[in-house]
Amino acid sequence: MVSSIVREIDLRKDYFSEQDPTTSTGSKPIISSVYFGGGTPSLLNRSELERIFEALDQQFDLQGDMECTLEANPDDLDKETLSYLAASPINRLSIGIQSFNEAELRFMNRAHSALEAEQCILWAKEVGLEEISIDLIYGTPQLNKEAWLAQLEKFRSLELPHLSAYCLTVEENTALAHQIKTGKVAPLKDAAASEQFTLLSDWAKENNFHHYEISNLSKVGHEAVHNSSYWKGVPYLGLGPSAHSFDGDCRQWNIAHNMKYIKSIAEGVVPAKKEMLTKSQHFNEFVMTSLRTTWGLSLKEVNTRFGLKYLEHLLHESQVDVQAGHINLDKTMMCLTDLGRLYADRISSDLFIVE
Repeated sequence: MVSSIVREIDLRKDYFSEQDPTTSTGSKPIISSVYFGGGTPSLLNRSELERIFEALDQQFDLQGDMECTLEANPDDLDKETLSYLAASPINRLSIGIQSFNEAELRFMNRAHSALEAEQCILWAKEVGLEEISIDLIYGTPQLNKEAWLAQLEKFRSLELPHLSAYCLTVEENTALAHQIKTGKVAPLKDAAASEQFTLLSDWAKENNFHHYEISNLSKVGHEAVHNSSYWKGVPYLGLGPSAHSFDGDCRQWNIAHNMKYIKSIAEGVVPAKKEMLTKSQHFNEFVMTSLRTTWGLSLKEVNTRFGLKYLEHLLHESQVDVQAGHINLDKTMMCLTDLGRLYADRISSDLFIVE
Protein backbone atom coordinates (compact mmCIF):
# COMPACT_ATOMS: atom_id res chain seq x y z
CA MET A 1 0.00 0.00 0.00
CA VAL A 2 2.78 2.43 0.92
CA SER A 3 4.57 1.69 -2.37
CA SER A 4 1.35 2.41 -4.24
CA ILE A 5 0.80 5.70 -2.45
CA VAL A 6 4.39 6.72 -3.22
CA ARG A 7 3.79 5.83 -6.87
CA GLU A 8 0.53 7.81 -6.94
CA ILE A 9 2.37 10.86 -5.59
CA ASP A 10 4.59 10.71 -8.69
CA LEU A 11 1.64 10.12 -11.03
CA ARG A 12 -0.22 13.14 -9.66
CA LYS A 13 2.63 15.58 -9.07
CA ASP A 14 1.15 18.04 -11.58
CA TYR A 15 -2.36 18.02 -10.12
CA PHE A 16 -2.22 21.55 -8.73
CA SER A 17 0.01 23.25 -11.29
CA GLU A 18 -2.16 22.02 -14.15
CA GLN A 19 -5.01 24.10 -12.76
CA ASP A 20 -3.13 27.13 -11.43
CA PRO A 21 0.57 27.63 -12.24
CA THR A 22 0.74 30.44 -9.63
CA THR A 23 0.58 27.80 -6.85
CA SER A 24 4.12 26.68 -7.66
CA THR A 25 7.60 27.83 -6.69
CA GLY A 26 9.92 26.84 -9.53
CA SER A 27 8.72 23.43 -10.62
CA LYS A 28 7.04 22.36 -7.36
CA PRO A 29 3.47 23.11 -6.24
CA ILE A 30 3.27 24.73 -2.78
CA ILE A 31 1.67 22.58 -0.08
CA SER A 32 0.50 24.25 3.15
CA SER A 33 -0.93 21.19 4.93
CA VAL A 34 -0.77 17.40 4.88
CA TYR A 35 -3.39 15.20 6.54
CA PHE A 36 -3.02 11.46 7.18
CA GLY A 37 -6.61 10.34 7.70
CA GLY A 38 -9.11 7.61 6.96
CA GLY A 39 -8.54 4.05 8.15
CA THR A 40 -5.81 3.96 10.78
CA PRO A 41 -2.72 5.83 9.54
CA SER A 42 -1.18 5.55 13.00
CA LEU A 43 -0.35 1.93 12.08
CA LEU A 44 2.39 3.26 9.77
CA ASN A 45 5.84 2.68 11.21
CA ARG A 46 8.75 5.11 11.09
CA SER A 47 10.25 3.87 7.81
CA GLU A 48 6.85 3.85 6.06
CA LEU A 49 6.15 7.42 7.14
CA GLU A 50 9.62 8.47 6.00
CA ARG A 51 9.05 6.92 2.55
CA ILE A 52 5.84 8.89 2.10
CA PHE A 53 7.38 12.16 3.26
CA GLU A 54 10.40 11.68 0.99
CA ALA A 55 8.09 11.15 -1.97
CA LEU A 56 6.04 14.23 -1.08
CA ASP A 57 9.18 16.32 -0.64
CA GLN A 58 10.48 15.29 -4.07
CA GLN A 59 7.34 16.44 -5.88
CA PHE A 60 5.97 19.30 -3.76
CA ASP A 61 7.21 22.40 -1.96
CA LEU A 62 6.42 21.52 1.65
CA GLN A 63 6.32 24.82 3.50
CA GLY A 64 8.42 25.09 6.66
CA ASP A 65 5.42 26.02 8.80
CA MET A 66 3.23 23.39 7.16
CA GLU A 67 0.57 21.79 9.35
CA CYS A 68 0.95 18.01 9.24
CA THR A 69 -1.81 16.05 10.97
CA LEU A 70 -2.13 12.35 11.68
CA GLU A 71 -5.39 10.71 12.75
CA ALA A 72 -5.04 8.02 15.40
CA ASN A 73 -6.97 5.81 17.77
CA PRO A 74 -5.86 5.82 21.44
CA ASP A 75 -5.14 2.08 21.39
CA ASP A 76 -2.56 2.61 18.61
CA LEU A 77 -0.61 5.27 20.49
CA ASP A 78 1.97 3.84 22.85
CA LYS A 79 4.88 5.95 24.04
CA GLU A 80 7.31 4.53 21.48
CA THR A 81 4.97 5.32 18.59
CA LEU A 82 4.38 8.84 19.87
CA SER A 83 8.14 9.39 20.23
CA TYR A 84 8.87 8.63 16.59
CA LEU A 85 5.87 10.68 15.49
CA ALA A 86 7.25 13.63 17.46
CA ALA A 87 10.59 13.22 15.65
CA SER A 88 8.86 13.13 12.25
CA PRO A 89 7.27 15.99 10.25
CA ILE A 90 3.99 15.17 12.03
CA ASN A 91 3.22 18.22 14.20
CA ARG A 92 -0.48 17.72 14.94
CA LEU A 93 -2.46 14.75 16.26
CA SER A 94 -6.18 14.18 15.83
CA ILE A 95 -7.16 11.46 18.31
CA GLY A 96 -10.48 9.61 18.13
CA ILE A 97 -11.22 9.65 21.85
CA GLN A 98 -15.04 9.80 21.37
CA SER A 99 -15.66 9.72 25.12
CA PHE A 100 -13.96 9.59 28.53
CA ASN A 101 -16.92 7.59 29.86
CA GLU A 102 -16.63 3.78 29.96
CA ALA A 103 -20.34 3.15 29.33
CA GLU A 104 -20.29 5.48 26.31
CA LEU A 105 -17.20 3.78 24.90
CA ARG A 106 -18.84 0.38 25.24
CA PHE A 107 -21.97 1.69 23.51
CA MET A 108 -19.83 2.93 20.60
CA ASN A 109 -17.88 -0.36 20.45
CA ARG A 110 -14.56 1.42 20.94
CA ALA A 111 -11.46 -0.73 21.54
CA HIS A 112 -9.90 1.65 24.08
CA SER A 113 -10.79 2.46 27.66
CA ALA A 114 -11.21 5.90 29.22
CA LEU A 115 -7.90 5.41 31.03
CA GLU A 116 -6.10 4.58 27.76
CA ALA A 117 -7.64 7.65 26.17
CA GLU A 118 -6.26 9.94 28.85
CA GLN A 119 -2.90 8.15 29.00
CA CYS A 120 -2.13 8.54 25.29
CA ILE A 121 -2.83 12.29 25.54
CA LEU A 122 -0.45 12.64 28.49
CA TRP A 123 2.23 10.66 26.64
CA ALA A 124 1.80 12.79 23.50
CA LYS A 125 2.33 15.96 25.53
CA GLU A 126 5.29 14.39 27.32
CA VAL A 127 7.16 13.65 24.06
CA GLY A 128 6.60 17.21 22.83
CA LEU A 129 3.51 17.04 20.62
CA GLU A 130 1.65 20.25 21.44
CA GLU A 131 -0.97 20.57 18.70
CA ILE A 132 -3.42 17.89 19.78
CA SER A 133 -7.09 17.67 18.85
CA ILE A 134 -9.53 15.09 20.14
CA ASP A 135 -12.99 13.99 18.99
CA LEU A 136 -15.95 13.74 21.38
CA ILE A 137 -19.44 12.47 20.54
CA TYR A 138 -22.68 13.85 21.97
CA GLY A 139 -26.33 13.02 21.32
CA THR A 140 -26.09 9.34 22.31
CA PRO A 141 -29.22 7.81 23.88
CA GLN A 142 -27.85 7.59 27.42
CA LEU A 143 -25.89 10.87 27.52
CA ASN A 144 -27.48 13.54 29.71
CA LYS A 145 -26.62 17.17 30.40
CA GLU A 146 -24.45 16.45 33.43
CA ALA A 147 -22.49 13.67 31.72
CA TRP A 148 -21.82 15.86 28.68
CA LEU A 149 -20.57 18.73 30.82
CA ALA A 150 -18.32 16.24 32.62
CA GLN A 151 -16.82 15.25 29.25
CA LEU A 152 -16.10 18.90 28.43
CA GLU A 153 -14.57 19.53 31.84
CA LYS A 154 -12.32 16.50 31.40
CA PHE A 155 -11.18 17.92 28.07
CA ARG A 156 -10.51 21.30 29.71
CA SER A 157 -8.44 19.71 32.46
CA LEU A 158 -6.11 18.16 29.86
CA GLU A 159 -5.25 21.65 28.51
CA LEU A 160 -5.55 20.79 24.83
CA PRO A 161 -5.86 23.46 22.11
CA HIS A 162 -8.50 21.88 19.86
CA LEU A 163 -11.74 19.91 20.12
CA SER A 164 -13.97 18.36 17.46
CA ALA A 165 -17.44 17.58 18.83
CA TYR A 166 -19.82 15.59 16.65
CA CYS A 167 -23.46 14.72 17.15
CA LEU A 168 -24.18 11.00 16.81
CA THR A 169 -26.16 10.21 13.66
CA VAL A 170 -27.86 6.98 12.67
CA GLU A 171 -26.95 5.70 9.21
CA GLU A 172 -29.14 3.21 7.39
CA ASN A 173 -28.08 -0.45 7.36
CA THR A 174 -25.81 -0.09 10.40
CA ALA A 175 -25.80 -2.07 13.63
CA LEU A 176 -27.05 0.99 15.54
CA ALA A 177 -29.96 1.46 13.13
CA HIS A 178 -30.94 -2.19 13.61
CA GLN A 179 -30.66 -1.94 17.40
CA ILE A 180 -32.92 1.11 17.46
CA LYS A 181 -35.42 -0.54 15.10
CA THR A 182 -35.61 -3.67 17.26
CA GLY A 183 -35.87 -1.73 20.51
CA LYS A 184 -32.50 -2.78 21.91
CA VAL A 185 -31.34 0.85 21.95
CA ALA A 186 -33.50 3.88 22.67
CA PRO A 187 -34.06 6.25 19.72
CA LEU A 188 -31.90 9.37 19.59
CA LYS A 189 -33.56 12.48 21.02
CA ASP A 190 -33.20 15.63 18.93
CA ALA A 191 -34.10 17.87 21.86
CA ALA A 192 -31.35 16.38 24.04
CA ALA A 193 -28.79 16.70 21.23
CA SER A 194 -29.79 20.33 20.69
CA GLU A 195 -29.42 21.04 24.39
CA GLN A 196 -25.96 19.45 24.40
CA PHE A 197 -24.90 21.52 21.39
CA THR A 198 -26.08 24.68 23.16
CA LEU A 199 -24.13 23.63 26.26
CA LEU A 200 -21.07 23.16 24.05
CA SER A 201 -21.41 26.68 22.62
CA ASP A 202 -21.88 28.23 26.07
CA TRP A 203 -18.96 26.21 27.47
CA ALA A 204 -16.74 27.45 24.62
CA LYS A 205 -17.47 31.10 25.44
CA GLU A 206 -16.88 30.59 29.14
CA ASN A 207 -13.55 28.86 28.54
CA ASN A 208 -12.16 31.10 25.79
CA PHE A 209 -12.52 28.60 22.97
CA HIS A 210 -13.22 29.84 19.46
CA HIS A 211 -16.23 27.85 18.18
CA TYR A 212 -15.07 28.57 14.64
CA GLU A 213 -17.04 25.83 12.86
CA ILE A 214 -20.16 23.98 13.98
CA SER A 215 -18.20 20.88 15.01
CA ASN A 216 -14.83 22.47 15.81
CA LEU A 217 -13.51 24.57 18.67
CA SER A 218 -10.01 25.81 19.41
CA LYS A 219 -7.93 28.22 21.36
CA VAL A 220 -7.38 31.30 19.21
CA GLY A 221 -4.58 30.63 16.73
CA HIS A 222 -4.98 26.85 16.92
CA GLU A 223 -7.69 26.42 14.28
CA ALA A 224 -7.09 23.45 11.96
CA VAL A 225 -5.44 24.74 8.77
CA HIS A 226 -6.29 21.65 6.74
CA ASN A 227 -9.97 21.41 7.65
CA SER A 228 -10.41 25.16 7.29
CA SER A 229 -9.21 24.80 3.70
CA TYR A 230 -12.13 22.47 2.96
CA TRP A 231 -14.64 24.98 4.29
CA LYS A 232 -13.04 27.79 2.29
CA GLY A 233 -13.08 25.82 -0.97
CA VAL A 234 -9.28 25.58 -1.34
CA PRO A 235 -8.15 22.86 -3.83
CA TYR A 236 -6.76 19.67 -2.30
CA LEU A 237 -5.18 16.42 -3.46
CA GLY A 238 -6.21 13.07 -1.97
CA LEU A 239 -3.94 10.03 -2.21
CA GLY A 240 -4.76 6.38 -1.58
CA PRO A 241 -7.93 4.24 -1.73
CA SER A 242 -11.19 6.22 -1.33
CA ALA A 243 -9.28 9.52 -1.25
CA HIS A 244 -11.08 12.56 -2.67
CA SER A 245 -9.51 15.47 -4.56
CA PHE A 246 -10.81 18.88 -5.64
CA ASP A 247 -9.12 21.21 -8.11
CA GLY A 248 -11.57 24.09 -7.84
CA ASP A 249 -13.87 22.88 -10.62
CA CYS A 250 -13.78 19.09 -10.62
CA ARG A 251 -14.23 16.56 -7.83
CA GLN A 252 -12.36 13.27 -8.09
CA TRP A 253 -12.36 10.14 -5.92
CA ASN A 254 -10.20 7.03 -5.97
CA ILE A 255 -11.61 3.52 -5.97
CA ALA A 256 -12.30 2.17 -2.47
CA HIS A 257 -11.06 -1.39 -3.12
CA ASN A 258 -7.49 -1.79 -1.82
CA MET A 259 -6.27 -4.54 -4.17
CA LYS A 260 -7.84 -2.94 -7.25
CA TYR A 261 -6.20 0.35 -6.27
CA ILE A 262 -2.77 -1.30 -5.89
CA LYS A 263 -3.11 -3.18 -9.20
CA SER A 264 -4.16 -0.08 -11.13
CA ILE A 265 -1.38 2.10 -9.68
CA ALA A 266 1.16 -0.61 -10.60
CA GLU A 267 -0.05 -0.23 -14.19
CA GLY A 268 0.48 3.55 -14.01
CA VAL A 269 -3.22 4.42 -13.89
CA VAL A 270 -4.94 6.31 -11.07
CA PRO A 271 -8.25 4.44 -10.55
CA ALA A 272 -10.58 7.38 -10.06
CA LYS A 273 -13.93 8.79 -11.12
CA LYS A 274 -14.58 12.48 -11.77
CA GLU A 275 -17.45 14.90 -11.52
CA MET A 276 -17.41 18.40 -13.00
CA LEU A 277 -19.39 20.68 -10.71
CA THR A 278 -22.03 22.96 -12.21
CA LYS A 279 -22.27 26.61 -11.24
CA SER A 280 -25.24 25.84 -9.00
CA GLN A 281 -23.39 22.98 -7.29
CA HIS A 282 -20.47 25.33 -6.62
CA PHE A 283 -22.89 27.86 -5.15
CA ASN A 284 -24.64 25.29 -2.97
CA GLU A 285 -21.35 24.00 -1.56
CA PHE A 286 -20.16 27.55 -0.95
CA VAL A 287 -23.34 28.32 0.99
CA MET A 288 -23.19 25.11 3.03
CA THR A 289 -19.52 25.31 4.02
CA SER A 290 -19.43 29.08 4.61
CA LEU A 291 -22.44 29.09 6.91
CA ARG A 292 -20.89 26.37 9.08
CA THR A 293 -18.10 28.78 10.08
CA THR A 294 -17.95 31.88 12.26
CA TRP A 295 -16.43 33.71 9.28
CA GLY A 296 -19.73 33.33 7.48
CA LEU A 297 -20.64 33.95 3.88
CA SER A 298 -19.37 36.96 1.93
CA LEU A 299 -22.12 38.62 -0.13
CA LYS A 300 -19.47 40.30 -2.25
CA GLU A 301 -17.93 36.94 -3.09
CA VAL A 302 -21.34 35.56 -4.06
CA ASN A 303 -21.86 38.48 -6.46
CA THR A 304 -18.32 38.21 -7.89
CA ARG A 305 -18.25 34.43 -8.32
CA PHE A 306 -21.84 33.66 -9.16
CA GLY A 307 -23.53 36.90 -10.22
CA LEU A 308 -26.42 39.12 -9.21
CA LYS A 309 -29.07 36.45 -9.83
CA TYR A 310 -27.53 34.18 -7.19
CA LEU A 311 -27.11 37.04 -4.74
CA GLU A 312 -30.75 38.09 -5.10
CA HIS A 313 -31.85 34.47 -4.62
CA LEU A 314 -29.79 34.23 -1.43
CA LEU A 315 -31.14 37.47 0.03
CA HIS A 316 -34.74 36.59 -0.82
CA GLU A 317 -34.68 33.00 0.48
CA SER A 318 -32.92 33.96 3.72
CA GLN A 319 -35.54 36.46 4.89
CA VAL A 320 -37.61 33.99 6.89
CA ASP A 321 -34.57 32.87 8.89
CA VAL A 322 -33.34 36.45 9.32
CA GLN A 323 -36.70 37.36 10.86
CA ALA A 324 -36.66 34.20 13.01
CA GLY A 325 -33.29 35.16 14.46
CA HIS A 326 -31.44 32.30 12.79
CA ILE A 327 -29.32 34.46 10.46
CA ASN A 328 -27.39 37.69 11.01
CA LEU A 329 -27.30 39.70 7.80
CA ASP A 330 -25.61 43.01 7.03
CA LYS A 331 -24.41 44.69 3.85
CA THR A 332 -21.36 42.45 3.49
CA MET A 333 -21.82 39.18 5.38
CA MET A 334 -24.32 36.48 6.25
CA CYS A 335 -23.72 34.38 9.38
CA LEU A 336 -25.72 31.93 11.44
CA THR A 337 -26.65 33.00 14.96
CA ASP A 338 -26.09 30.63 17.88
CA LEU A 339 -29.75 29.63 17.55
CA GLY A 340 -29.40 29.26 13.77
CA ARG A 341 -26.55 26.79 14.16
CA LEU A 342 -29.05 24.30 15.51
CA TYR A 343 -30.76 24.35 12.11
CA ALA A 344 -27.67 24.73 9.91
CA ASP A 345 -28.39 21.85 7.52
CA ARG A 346 -32.01 22.88 6.99
CA ILE A 347 -31.12 26.55 6.50
CA SER A 348 -28.41 25.72 3.95
CA SER A 349 -30.70 23.45 1.96
CA ASP A 350 -33.38 26.16 1.89
CA LEU A 351 -30.83 28.52 0.32
CA PHE A 352 -29.66 26.06 -2.36
CA ILE A 353 -30.30 26.57 -6.05
CA VAL A 354 -32.20 23.54 -7.35
CA GLU A 355 -31.38 22.77 -10.97
